[in-house]
Amino acid sequence: MLGQLYTEHTQGELVENMIRLLDVMRGPKLGYQVDRYEHSLQSASRALRADERLDMVIGCLLHDIADPIAPQNHSATAAAILAPFVDDEVHWVVKHHGLFQGYYYFHHMDGDRNARELHKDNEHYDACITFCHEYDQNCFDPDYPTLPIGDFVPLMEELFSRESRVPGVAPIGMTADVHVN
Repeated sequence: MLGQLYTEHTQGELVENMIRLLDVMRGPKLGYQVDRYEHSLQSASRALRADERLDMVIGCLLHDIADPIAPQNHSATAAAILAPFVDDEVHWVVKHHGLFQGYYYFHHMDGDRNARELHKDNEHYDACITFCHEYDQNCFDPDYPTLPIGDFVPLMEELFSRESRVPGVAPIGMTADVHVN
C-alpha cells in the first residue's frame, strides 16, 4: 500500500516539481544575456519549432535542470532524472552535453575544446554535437521569441506518464515485488 501511495504521489507531482526546479534558475544571468530559466525555455522552443521528437524537446527543456543542485555534475544529474522516461539517445546527449558544450568555450579557459573527442566512437556523438550547436550554445538570445512554460506542460505530462524504462521500477500505481535474501 505504501509503495502505491508513494508512486502515485511522486508521479502526480513530477511535472510541478520539474517546473519548480526550472523556476529556481530564474534571476541571475551569470554573465549571459538571459537567465538559465529563459535559456531552458529557449532551448525547448527551438527544438519544438524544429519538429524534434518529444524526448528531445523535453531533454532540451530540462538539460540544465540540475544546475542549482549539482553544479559540478549537472549534466549527469539531469540525465539521471530523465533516464526513466527518455530514449537512450536523449539520455546520452543530456548526460554528456556539458563536456560537448565545452567546445564553444573551454579554450578560453585554458581547457581542451576538443575534449568531446573522447566519445567520437559513440553512436550518439553526432546527436550531442547537434544538440549543443542547435539547442544549447545559441539559446541565450534575449530577442528570441521563446515559448512560455505552459506550452510545455502537456508535453511534460505526456513524457512523465510513460512507464519507467529503468529496470526494477514498477509502473505507476503498481508496486514492485521485493525479495529479501
